[in-house]
Amino acid sequence: MMQPDSTDRTLYLERKVNILNRLADVSILLNATYEIDPLLTYLMDAAAAITDCEAASVLLWNEKENNLYFTATTTQQTGLELIGKTVPLQGSLAGTCLTEGRVIQVDDTQHDPRHYSKFDQEKQFETRSILIAPMRQEDKIIGVLEVVNKRQLPWTEDDHDHLMVLVSQAAVAIDRVQMVTALQKAHQELSELDKLKSDFIAIASHELRTPLAVILGYASFLKEEAQGKLSQHADKVIESGLQLRHIIEDLMNLRYLQQNPSDLHLEATPLATVVEDAAQDVRNLLEANGHTLTVTVPNGLVVNIDSILTTMGLTNILNNAIRFTPPGGHISVSAEIHDEREAWVKISDDGIGLAADQLERIFEKFYQVEDHMTRKHGGLGVGLSITKALVEAEDGRIWASSGGLGKGTTITIVLPLAV
Repeated sequence: MMQPDSTDRTLYLERKVNILNRLADVSILLNATYEIDPLLTYLMDAAAAITDCEAASVLLWNEKENNLYFTATTTQQTGLELIGKTVPLQGSLAGTCLTEGRVIQVDDTQHDPRHYSKFDQEKQFETRSILIAPMRQEDKIIGVLEVVNKRQLPWTEDDHDHLMVLVSQAAVAIDRVQMVTALQKAHQELSELDKLKSDFIAIASHELRTPLAVILGYASFLKEEAQGKLSQHADKVIESGLQLRHIIEDLMNLRYLQQNPSDLHLEATPLATVVEDAAQDVRNLLEANGHTLTVTVPNGLVVNIDSILTTMGLTNILNNAIRFTPPGGHISVSAEIHDEREAWVKISDDGIGLAADQLERIFEKFYQVEDHMTRKHGGLGVGLSITKALVEAEDGRIWASSGGLGKGTTITIVLPLAV
């Protein structure tokens, strides 16, 4: 026959195993969810069960108001009514635990003046005994975890040990969720800031385009009527106005830097039509700079593209070629079928050319070939990066080649043929 002490030992070990299993379940749940409310409620139920208490709660520290507030409790209706209610740091057991950073055990709260009895009176609940531990994550103060009314005193060493394990688990869970919440808030603020930036650029660009159109109109009229130096002055106004219009268009097109392929309207389109539209877009700028443009695109070459956005991309490249080609220079656009699956479009100029280390960098956002303090050519440095984003969204490719400085540049765009 088993001796009583052996029976007690067996029951103790069985309870120990059950407690360890419960702690393991809490740990698994901790790593499986970012939902803080159900996680902490489950953890509070576990805390009460493991320490053989009637209830358990988590109180978080409110740094701004410098008090504690209930954020989770056991799943009893009276306990749930506590959520959100505050406890002062001064003169309370929970506040003493937090400020002194140590575990506090009280076997008889009725004779401890630090017991904050306000909520006991409100919900007709008697707090007889309490065990509280501070929650910290490294040097960060989080709050306290308390278990209330042990069913059979005294508190044991196991109660203290298990509470500290639960405190560590709760601290990790809360700190992780707080960091995720902070990241989400930061992401939301960045999104709002990005929208504000986009809205400002759109409004500013629209407001600039209207007076600019008037300026260009009157400058063109003045050029037709004027002679001699006055006509030359009008040419300068028109040239500068066209450059400003290009900058405004770049500002408006910044939204295409992160083009989503699903937003494209892909359709079979004659490549010659798109190239002609792009050439027409830069006709005035070509004439203002005295450039010649030749286009060699075979008839019947049909590509699968978003025609509007591809026209924009080609226009960006042509504007870039015009900007970096001296007056009177030559620009050409040619196209050919490659591997029976792709159309290779080449835009070449006899301008300032590129060094080998610039061939990739010119497609970076806001990159300028010249130093910003001494550069002679205008532009925001986004035209080619926008074109790259659009071409890649169409499942195409783009690259630059050059014989070196002073030897011109060729931009090659690869577009998929229409099936």
